[in-house]
Amino acid sequence: MINHDLHMHTTYCDGKNSPEEMVLSGIAKGLKVVGISGHGTTPFDSRYCMSEEKTKKYIEEIKELKIKYKDQITVLCGIEQDFYAGVPKYDFDYVIGSVHYVFKDGNYLPVDESSDVFQKNVSKYYNGDYIAFAEDYFKNVSEVITKTNADIIGHFDLVTKFNEGYKMFDETDLRYVKAWREAVDKLIPFNKPFEVNSGAISRGYRTEPYPSLPILEYIKRKGGRVILSSDSHSAENIAFRFNEIEQRLVDLMK
Repeated sequence: MINHDLHMHTTYCDGKNSPEEMVLSGIAKGLKVVGISGHGTTPFDSRYCMSEEKTKKYIEEIKELKIKYKDQITVLCGIEQDFYAGVPKYDFDYVIGSVHYVFKDGNYLPVDESSDVFQKNVSKYYNGDYIAFAEDYFKNVSEVITKTNADIIGHFDLVTKFNEGYKMFDETDLRYVKAWREAVDKLIPFNKPFEVNSGAISRGYRTEPYPSLPILEYIKRKGGRVILSSDSHSAENIAFRFNEIEQRLVDLMK
């Protein structure tokens, strides 16, 4: 049984619950380790992430929770660092490196803000070519460890968040497959785990976790490692569907 969850967000960024509420939920769910991983500061987009001032308070609060609940659970202070935010300014227990934007024609285009924003940006900046957008996205992903000094590779194929049923683009397209395979190939030598992320399922965007099954199979073939996380933005979704997904991973990765 997976007894840890290292990807979760609180009211310090775009989550619904306080750090303490997340810790208490982790205890109630029988976890041995919870890692709070607030969104690091991205200066060009402050809507979802922690400011510098909030980051300092966040670090202090997590330190207090580590002590307060040390006899019940291990609490870790992590950070989800965006590709364009660079290496974290402070020392954290671990870093999740993620790509949330593509930079095109002087603009930071969000990958996962909303389906409408995503479609409009692909139409305006890529002439409707979703695969071209994905190619630029995976170029960033391929360098996310170098850029953020990440310990975990976050939601590898986030670009498919709004593509359930291939309603925007065909994920079997050879250009798309080539793009993600090249990214996997560049990341594998770092020996950092790829996050298997159930967050989009809990929020109703997808029916399967990131990465997709073909990508997971390729990661296995290349000798890569995985780590399961919920990317929960509320206390109720910590360890979301872990038992089910864990069994599938065991069958896949053995």
